[in-house]
Amino acid sequence: MKEIIALRLAALRMKMLSAGIAAVIVPQTDPHQGEYIADHFQVRRWLSGFTGSAGSLVVTADEALLWTDSRYFLQAADQLDGTSIILMKDGLPDTPSITTWLNSHLAAGSAVGIDGNLFSVVETDSLRTNLAKNHITLTTDFNVIDELWEDRPELPGAPVFVHDVKYAGETAESKIAKTLAGAAEQGAASVFISALDEIAWVLNIRSRDVVCNPVATSFLYLSPAGSTLFIKEEKIDAATAEYLKACNVTTAPYASMADFLAALPADATVLVEALRTSGRVLDLLGSRAVVGSSPIPMLKATKNDTQIEGIKRSMEIDGAALVGAFMEMESMVRTGSAPLTEVGIAEILTRHRSANPLYFDDSFETIAGYGPHGAIVHYTADEQSSSTVEPHGLLLVDSGAQYLTGTTDITRTVCTGTPTEQEKHDFTLVMKGHIALACAIYPEGTCGMQLDVLARQFLWREGLTYLHGTGHGVGHFLNVHEGPHSIRMNYVPATLRPGMVTSNEPGLYRAGVHGIRCENLVLTVPAFSTEFGNFYRFETLTLFPFDRSLFDLSLMTPQEIEWVNAYHAEVYSRLLPLLTTEQAEWLREKTLPL
Repeated sequence: MKEIIALRLAALRMKMLSAGIAAVIVPQTDPHQGEYIADHFQVRRWLSGFTGSAGSLVVTADEALLWTDSRYFLQAADQLDGTSIILMKDGLPDTPSITTWLNSHLAAGSAVGIDGNLFSVVETDSLRTNLAKNHITLTTDFNVIDELWEDRPELPGAPVFVHDVKYAGETAESKIAKTLAGAAEQGAASVFISALDEIAWVLNIRSRDVVCNPVATSFLYLSPAGSTLFIKEEKIDAATAEYLKACNVTTAPYASMADFLAALPADATVLVEALRTSGRVLDLLGSRAVVGSSPIPMLKATKNDTQIEGIKRSMEIDGAALVGAFMEMESMVRTGSAPLTEVGIAEILTRHRSANPLYFDDSFETIAGYGPHGAIVHYTADEQSSSTVEPHGLLLVDSGAQYLTGTTDITRTVCTGTPTEQEKHDFTLVMKGHIALACAIYPEGTCGMQLDVLARQFLWREGLTYLHGTGHGVGHFLNVHEGPHSIRMNYVPATLRPGMVTSNEPGLYRAGVHGIRCENLVLTVPAFSTEFGNFYRFETLTLFPFDRSLFDLSLMTPQEIEWVNAYHAEVYSRLLPLLTTEQAEWLREKTLPL
């Protein structure tokens, strides 16, 4: 594989030389500015061999570098080893940004090439402005991948289906009307949408075009006179076509989007979201574009009552499936009846979850890291790397499912034997942060950055930390990562509002030793109101016990112990009706008071 990567980079450099391009930036995204992308768009992975879901490759005539964040430092170091591609640890103080590095390594008058379809309006403008400081030009039409990637996968062709309103809780007609009203407030009569999860949400449609994300590769133009969905038309069967027609939505070929936008009347006003629309789309629209904020992310993130009830049902289904899965895994390790491998864990989890008729898919590729592998934040085991779980040490399992009723995401760290004092100490510090965030009460208008320290404070006191965010938004039978809100150290302006689902997942990772992460999903709900305004709190949604053996009670306050006991009591009560007698007894033992 390393030799193949070298050949691919050499072929790219030949194209760069002939086009007069000094450097190329290849991001991990698609024309829809997606985090999770179909195989057809996995250009950076094909060129570099790095499989992480975040990171950008920069190639010059004599160097290749890959920027990625802390979730992938260990994975990237391993996968890039021997390729000559240099790992740039994004987010660390001594790591320059891509534009800073380019400005210091390229001569004035050089050209940097990108595929303008893969960079948002904001990213394109920022690149152009920052490179111009060193008199470097940005070329946005350098797209040679079809010439290099001879066996490139086709655009995905999975069929589209309607997500029933009994699950969605609101009709597509209502969502379209709200979206157009939001556009009108910004001076636009129509809206162009590139983001796949936004299209799926507004039309109440789903598909299997992206692994673990039930979206359809498409673009959507909304207008009061009628809307157009740009999509592979063979993906739309007669029933779905009739449904879309009833919503005043016609279909057109995916590749016809550019011609359609270019042909819009000169006086058209089209709202585009600068962060989730490519610079290429803005070029096509020209003066017809109204660059503003799409109303969809906030509408989508604020779940309605039907969705919330569906999510709670999904948590019960998921929790019961996890009881069966963890019982099976625990038995395998304890009895030695069969080796339990990291790859095998993912298979066991999917088997138990998929037994429920509401199951659609996993919500992301399972992360099962035993011992040192747990310290690789987004580790994915394969047949070569997969470890066998032994009756000692820590096992980190981060997994989730897509149910028609909602999306789940849970991480549990368990000890497969007798925990050491270090393991208990580390685990308890992480859980103290988890509990502090779960118990937070905060005023209306609070954003995630203002709460993030609650989860980190106990680690910081001992000179420890983690580099990933503490919480991300979660979709409803949609992408497991969704904005606009989050809980993290850097400022994200979206405030936490009732109906928003967010993860609560502090962690601690000791390279070469173990990894710990404790994740539940939480729902923002009203707490109370005073003369100072409205106050909110989190309602924990996830239903599965934490490993009682890993708590060091000497580090915990009585209130923290009571939180764990109350949570475990609810887990037992809610899951009991779904369990067999044997499963109920297992769960009873796992939820005994600390």
